[in-house]
Amino acid sequence: MFNDIGPLELVTLVVLAVLVFGPEKLPKMIQDVTRTIRKIREFSESAKADIREELGPEFKDFEFEDLNPKTFIRKQLDNDELGLKEIRNGFDLKKEMAEVTDAVHSRDTDSSSSSSSSSSSGSSGGSIDMTKKPEKTDPDERPPFDADAT
Repeated sequence: MFNDIGPLELVTLVVLAVLVFGPEKLPKMIQDVTRTIRKIREFSESAKADIREELGPEFKDFEFEDLNPKTFIRKQLDNDELGLKEIRNGFDLKKEMAEVTDAVHSRDTDSSSSSSSSSSSGSSGGSIDMTKKPEKTDPDERPPFDADAT
C-alpha cells in the first residue's frame, strides 16, 4: 500500500502526527484508523463475494482486477492465440524509420532496395526533387505525374 514512501517521509509523517494529535491521543487515533481500514477491507471482500455469487458459476474465474483497462489489454495481448508476439518482435521501429528517412531524402537502402526500388521505379517513372524550384513550363505541357501523391 505504501510502497513509494521513503524512510525520511515516514519519519516526517510520524513527527507531524505527534505534533498534530499529541502523544496522548496518537495511540487512540492509530487504533481508529486501523479499525476503519479493516472494516473497509471486510466490506470490499463481502461485496466481491456477493457479486461473484450473483454472477453464477460461469464467472468463477472472474477477477476484479480485469476491470482495469490496462490489466485487461495486457492480459489479452499476452494471449498468444493471435500471434501478436511474432508481429511485435518482427517489427523494428528504428529500421523502419531509417527506411522512411532514406526514402524522403531519395537515398536507396540495402534492405529495401529490392522491394521499394522495383515498385518506385515502375510506378513513378523518375524521381522529382522537391527541394528545387520547378522550372517554368509551357502552358501546353502537362506537369509530371506522381503516383505516390494521389
